[in-house]
Amino acid sequence: MSKPAAIMLQGTGSDVGKSVLVAGLCRLFTRRGLAVRPFKPQNMSNNAAVARIPDTAEFGEIGRAQWLQALACRTPASVLMNPVLLKPQSETGSQIVLAGKMAGTAGGRDYQSLKGRFLSTVLESFERLGEEADLVIVEGAGSPAEINLRANDIANMGFATAAKVPVVLVGDIDRGGVIASLVGTHTILSDEDRAMIAGFLINKFRGDVSLFDEGLTAIERFTGWSSLGVVPHLAAASRLPAEDSVALERLAQAEARPGDLVVAVPRLGRIANFDDCDPLAHEPGVSLVFVAPGDPIPAEARLVLIPGSKSTIADLAAFHRNGWDRDLERHLARGGHVAGLCGGYQMLGRSIADPDGIEGEIRYAEGLGLLDVETVLAPTKTVREGIARDLEGRPLQGYEIHLGETTGPDRERPVCVLGGTPEGARRADGRVFGTYLHGIFANDGFRRETLRALGHEVSGASYREGIETALDAIAEALETVVDCDALLAIARRRG
Repeated sequence: MSKPAAIMLQGTGSDVGKSVLVAGLCRLFTRRGLAVRPFKPQNMSNNAAVARIPDTAEFGEIGRAQWLQALACRTPASVLMNPVLLKPQSETGSQIVLAGKMAGTAGGRDYQSLKGRFLSTVLESFERLGEEADLVIVEGAGSPAEINLRANDIANMGFATAAKVPVVLVGDIDRGGVIASLVGTHTILSDEDRAMIAGFLINKFRGDVSLFDEGLTAIERFTGWSSLGVVPHLAAASRLPAEDSVALERLAQAEARPGDLVVAVPRLGRIANFDDCDPLAHEPGVSLVFVAPGDPIPAEARLVLIPGSKSTIADLAAFHRNGWDRDLERHLARGGHVAGLCGGYQMLGRSIADPDGIEGEIRYAEGLGLLDVETVLAPTKTVREGIARDLEGRPLQGYEIHLGETTGPDRERPVCVLGGTPEGARRADGRVFGTYLHGIFANDGFRRETLRALGHEVSGASYREGIETALDAIAEALETVVDCDALLAIARRRG
């Protein structure tokens, strides 16, 4: 049986727009009638999603970007799409998720020696995914120019050469130096790796594209690679969920607009699944403000949203050091509301115990005491889709990824009902609540009710419809500026 067509997008650096381009191309070729699947051999992100583990009734974790790319393909997400996920826990170490399941932790240097062992899992996942696809679009990580990481590589050229997948190199012109970054990558790659590159794309161009004609000619002359297109700045990409810490840097620069309802999000050191906040950010008349460490929670905030965390106890300690606990007391005294999601929910309780030392040496921490609940962390991780109902019986969609169990009297006032079991907790006055259900604000009804309780006049916009519309708009834009027939021909040559 012939191999499925496949193409890999690698970047000259991080945050050149690979994830968005892959999502857009997935939707583009899906609209052409092909069975398309996304694939990322190795991802590093604390924004995770829940995906099916093939041949089982279980769920595992993948990067949030691959979940979005599966949505672009109009197919359910599978752990095959992202076999290795690294979730940073500290400045030097990460949790390793292999084929959807937690497989231990490793420091950066240790992982460099470990990663070669994961190549067989990566290749097996890729081959199984290809069995159901006409086209697999692969996303690299970081840059192949990081030749110091080339040994045992599974994220970029190590995968491409092993799987014999042709590569398109993406350069970001918005950050400047795109000619040097593409030509420089060509210069330092080995002959074997250089031979895998079939062409290049310029991304995030602003203005008259004809002004870059000489630039394209120069790149082609220095590298011998063909240009496959110049992609303009895609405004619709701002409607898609943000994935990694680089995107968070941009989000954190947003300021409140005059007259808006302000939602403040303390920027935790190990913030996780911060795309939970996106539906609020896209709500008309709402300003989402990330509060930097050392800055006070703004007095004008009506809602303080404490997000998920990959290291809850450490982030709770930092929360106290930043004085945010005292800010919350003043916020509530002014009549404000507080919500906690996942790790943020755990922080709102009376205590967090870690008897097995899962997060580190600290085995017990006093919580913020805003909910009458307590949490005990446990080694077994809960990973599942959350098909729930609110207290009025309306459906809610979301997902759970967490360690530990939370109990206590305030759970008698749940946020929703999940699998027939009350989920979450709410304070008696209704102004503080917490839940493990990620994605809860993407449910239009729940988001609107929450904002109405804050006195905000809500819109009728659907968050999920907005994502679908954005994916279609990106696909349509790429259709006009990328040589998609040439891209597909390159992908098919692999087979």
